[in-house]
Amino acid sequence: MSDPHVSLRPVAAGDLAMFRRFCLEPGLIGLDWAGFRDPEAPARRFALDSYLGEHDGRLIIEAFDAKAAGFVSYRSGSYGGQAPYWEIGIALLPEWRGRGIGWRAQAQLCDYLFTHTPAQRIQAGTHPENLAEQKSLVKAGFQLEGIVRACEFRAGKWRDGYLYSRLRGDPVPAMG
Repeated sequence: MSDPHVSLRPVAAGDLAMFRRFCLEPGLIGLDWAGFRDPEAPARRFALDSYLGEHDGRLIIEAFDAKAAGFVSYRSGSYGGQAPYWEIGIALLPEWRGRGIGWRAQAQLCDYLFTHTPAQRIQAGTHPENLAEQKSLVKAGFQLEGIVRACEFRAGKWRDGYLYSRLRGDPVPAMG
């Protein structure tokens, strides 16, 4: 589950400081900043299941020289109660953005989930103004499905989002 420059691994205790940063530093997570969060929540979750839950989890993205560049997340959902899917997300530290890490990590997460779960569908949402993430999702094998109107409250107003998906039978992106 790795590219010569990017790999995924389970969360370790040493990663909790990075998770605390995402709770406390405005703008660190980019457009997804939703206000201050409990900085001890990451430690409680790690103590519960090391972020490897049955219905959701996180994996650390290691880049180039084995440094934590951020994390990918996944959570389960279902359509009509009988069509399970995964929704994925990513958070890269600013110094690692724009280096081809994000799309590789998202593609690797899809491979991991398709290998270890029976889900047919993986989906991801992003902001209309996040052009870099839109390009990253397409490189990771996702297709734009459409606009989800007024799906999030951010910066004082309701905003639209873009919904992307990758199905089990879709072509696997070349990781070169």
